[in-house]
Amino acid sequence: MNAIPVSLQTVLLLAASNVFMTFAWYGHLKNFADRPWYWAALVSRGIALFKYLLQVPGNRIGFVGGLSLAQLKITQEVITLVVFVPFALFDMDQTFKLDFFWAGPCMVGAVYFIFRDR
Repeated sequence: MNAIPVSLQTVLLLAASNVFMTFAWYGHLKNFADRPWYWAALVSRGIALFKYLLQVPGNRIGFVGGLSLAQLKITQEVITLVVFVPFALFDMDQTFKLDFFWAGPCMVGAVYFIFRDR
């Protein structure tokens, strides 16, 4: 992976981890709705293990590569929005709201302020 820039390694690992975490947090609402909450909690924790196997190295690579803690956090938040909106629309059959759209420019502003001194 050394040929891949640190920032791209970080984003790819954090994006993959976020896919797992989104399903761990919300997938049970649809897929395990007929099961007791503790069953959903156990399955969600199992899914979350894969999230941590990707997130921890992603954060370490980014941090060692020069990203600050704040930059790692806002990167994760942007990725969360990018992963969550399609998940909500296509997997959970939620209706598109303009709030999804307006959240984008807010995140762009957050990215600007966190990364402007870099």
